[in-house]
Amino acid sequence: MRFAGMQGESVTQGFTRGVRLGVDVGQVRVGVAKCDPDGILASPVVTVARDQQADGDKIPADMAELARLAEEHEAVEVVVGLPVALNGREGVAAGHVRAYVERLGAVVAPRPVVLSDERMSTVVASRRLSERGVRGRRQRAVVDQAAAVEILQGWLDAQRRQT
Repeated sequence: MRFAGMQGESVTQGFTRGVRLGVDVGQVRVGVAKCDPDGILASPVVTVARDQQADGDKIPADMAELARLAEEHEAVEVVVGLPVALNGREGVAAGHVRAYVERLGAVVAPRPVVLSDERMSTVVASRRLSERGVRGRRQRAVVDQAAAVEILQGWLDAQRRQT
């Protein structure tokens, strides 16, 4: 697992061509996005319900679905948003995401899973949807996908700036 976007942690060196999945992990839903093989544009894929009921040895249904999507889209990497506070500190939500990523890494192996600073991704996604007239129940249905797009697009843009 690598983390992109914070000091003191490694960042992917160079850019390998290939589809990546972007993931916004929430308590109830997981938003998924993907990018084109050249890493230019992220687009929404699906929202998956979180499986909080899986027993210790059983792979949660949401992680199994992420593994299936990674296989289907031939993803070379999975980018997961890490909720960091505006002051740069990690709170309880970040701890939950780190634990999720630890388990997800084993499920999607050998694909690497990287963490990316997702500060404000859901806020930005909600605002953009509202500006486009998507509100209420329709917005709740797609906001997680839109947040995953924000996470992945931000990570892709950061990679381009480094190369």
